[in-house]
Order: sequence, then C-alpha cells, then structure tokens
Amino acid sequence: MTAFVDISASAAVITGAGSGIGRATALSLARRGCRVVVSDIDGERAQSVAEEICATGAAARAIACDVTQSVDLAALRDCALDAFGQVDIVMNNVGVLAVGLPEAIPLEAWQRIIDINLLGIVRSNLVFLPLLMAQGRGHIVNTASTAGLLPYGFDRLPYTTTKHAIVGMSESLALYLRPHGIGVSCLCPAGVMTNIVEQITFYGEVATPRAPSLPIVPPTAWGELVADAIADDRFLVLTAPEVLDELRERAHDPDGYVVRRSENVG
Repeated sequence: MTAFVDISASAAVITGAGSGIGRATALSLARRGCRVVVSDIDGERAQSVAEEICATGAAARAIACDVTQSVDLAALRDCALDAFGQVDIVMNNVGVLAVGLPEAIPLEAWQRIIDINLLGIVRSNLVFLPLLMAQGRGHIVNTASTAGLLPYGFDRLPYTTTKHAIVGMSESLALYLRPHGIGVSCLCPAGVMTNIVEQITFYGEVATPRAPSLPIVPPTAWGELVADAIADDRFLVLTAPEVLDELRERAHDPDGYVVRRSENVG
C-alpha cells in the first residue's frame, strides 16, 4: 500500500513515550528522520528519551502529558506545532491494569482504567483529528493488546475491556479516515517486556487464565514494527503469527473456542 505519510518528512507525537514501546517507537521514528515530541505522565522520563534522541543528531522535544486531561493533550499538540510546525503521526500509547477476579475489582478501578486507557484516546482524537483532517494527511497508531483480540484476560477485565474497545475504535476509525488521507494502525502487543507492571493494582486472589504461548519480545523490536507499519500503511501490528492462528480457531468455532478456554483456567 501507499503510505499516508513520509516518515522522514514527518513530525510525531507519542504518549507514554518515557519507556517501553513508546520510547522504542520514538527512537525508531527518529532514526528514520522523523521529528518527535516525547510525552509521558513522568516528565523526567520524557526528557530523558528526548535527550537520547537529540544525542543521535535527530530532533526531539519533551513534555509532560496526562491523557486524562484534555488541556495536556492540547499542550502536546501545540508543543509539536511550535517546535516543528506540523503533526503527522499521533501514537496513543498509555495503559494501566487492575488485576483480580471480576467480582473483586471495584467500580473506581474500572472508572480509572476506562478514563486512562480508552477515554485518553477519545480525548486525543478530539484534539488531533481536526488538525489531521484539515491537512489531509497523517497516521494514527493506537496501542491495544492481544487481550483485546482474544478472550483470555478475565483476571484483568477492565484492561481487557478497554483494549477490545480500542481495537473496535481503531477499525472504525480506519474506515472513516482512509478517504481523508489518514492511516490507522492498531498495535496488539503480547509478551512485551515493558514497565507496565508499575501500573498494576491487585485486588484479592487471582485465577490465571490460559493465555496463548507467545515469545517475549523486547520493546526495541516493537519500535521497528510500528515504524514499518506506518511506512507500509499496515493496520494490525502483531509480534507473532500464532495470534492469527488463535483468531482463525475462534472464527472457525466460536462456541467451542470459549468452552476450550474455560477448561484451561488455573
């Protein structure tokens, strides 16, 4: 496919870019000539990544950004416009988890996770879509999860629910935005070594569902996968073909698939 943006002539904004997949993507895009605004709720981490990029001779800025605050996302947009005069790539890459049995996770945990994981992207859309549509070009990357594709995450139900919603949102946005010259990619990580464990809250005892057996992939590899997906205008970004095998199995026999999964609960 023909890419909607030329990475080497683009400016990107990335949330949750102070570590993990966001950091790796910022570095990968910068290596390809993209100018990057690194944002994170931890401003010091964002600054560290921006300095790492600048040390290579590429251009970067840093800004603290809380995706639950529309004013912070507007400031992120304005930072990119002030520094680079444009925004072409928007990566929404923030996620938190609550882990526990479905009946043990309280409403306030659901509200917090929905506000961050899902409504954070909604706020981003409200800030950045008018800009991208007015210029008639761009690319959006939304980070979901294999837990948003496959039914195994009952031990992290609010996270799983938001990630399913992000997949659906991304698919529908892709249909809407392609005619406007804007591409959409949806990341569905599995077995990626990140610091998301810092964002986990545990509630009571945990029963572990059977998750697909997938390789552990370092964030550096994900950064290149994301950059490739933008360059190639690819929608679904996975780390392993085994995920597609699971999706085919579920599509072939949805009822049997759920039954088999329920028989493998630890």
